[in-house]
Amino acid sequence: MPAGHDGHTAMLLGAAKYLSETRNFDGRVAVIFQPAEEGGGGGREMVEDGMMETFKIDEVYGMHNWPGLPTGQFAIRSGPFFAAADQFDIYVTGLGGHAAKPQDTIDTTVVASHIVIALQSIASRNLDPVKQLVVSVTGFATGSMAHNVIPETVHLKGTVRTMDPDVQDMAEKRLTEIAEGTAAMMGGKVEVDYRRGYPVMVNADAQTEFAAEIAKSVSGSCEDAPLVMGGEDFAFLANARPGAYILVGNGDTAMVHHPKYNFNDEAIPAGCSWWAEIVEKRLPAA
Repeated sequence: MPAGHDGHTAMLLGAAKYLSETRNFDGRVAVIFQPAEEGGGGGREMVEDGMMETFKIDEVYGMHNWPGLPTGQFAIRSGPFFAAADQFDIYVTGLGGHAAKPQDTIDTTVVASHIVIALQSIASRNLDPVKQLVVSVTGFATGSMAHNVIPETVHLKGTVRTMDPDVQDMAEKRLTEIAEGTAAMMGGKVEVDYRRGYPVMVNADAQTEFAAEIAKSVSGSCEDAPLVMGGEDFAFLANARPGAYILVGNGDTAMVHHPKYNFNDEAIPAGCSWWAEIVEKRLPAA
């Protein structure tokens, strides 16, 4: 089963092959393949290594396939588009013991369960309802899997997604306060490791308008995309240079990261054409 990023690579390679053969543009084009895009922050590494200066890049463009959008159609929005993506680990310590004598323990499973529930109050009770925030606990691992043992430790892990730096600061502060306060209330202890990840990905107005015009030229239309609470490594590139990131339709398929997701090869021609026209219209031949 082909992965989505293989499809993205095929689109960009197809456009690069066409552009290198036709040379119907005047200027320099850097074709960027992001390493470690899923969680590794490859965009940050490239920017810090001086890619923009080395290849004299003035603006940047990115593309991602999008299930639910008709195959080969496009969608984009100006301004904040994809969310900042942070990660956290919470290590809960109590007093283990026999499950038949809970009164002699500090039950970390119960403590951690209360923390999981309490963390949901950050979005529901600490945030202005018109703003965006997602706090998701995605892992709950105890120090023992025996049926008759109350474990000494529990490890929680998860992610926080925000569109606003002030909301991001608030969420980090409240997550730590809630974890520490809940554990202390129940006699346990916690260690919180909160790590800032991808920043908010922001599309520049001028580049977004241009990208949408090219999308309409290729497919006949370009929809207004919704805010996406997923993170995007392209944010590091868009912070370094003005740019735009667009979605290309994958059709009625399972969502990205779903086990049944499959990249739709029929989207490749539209992707290749969009890339090629971006270059030819932005850098017209003399």
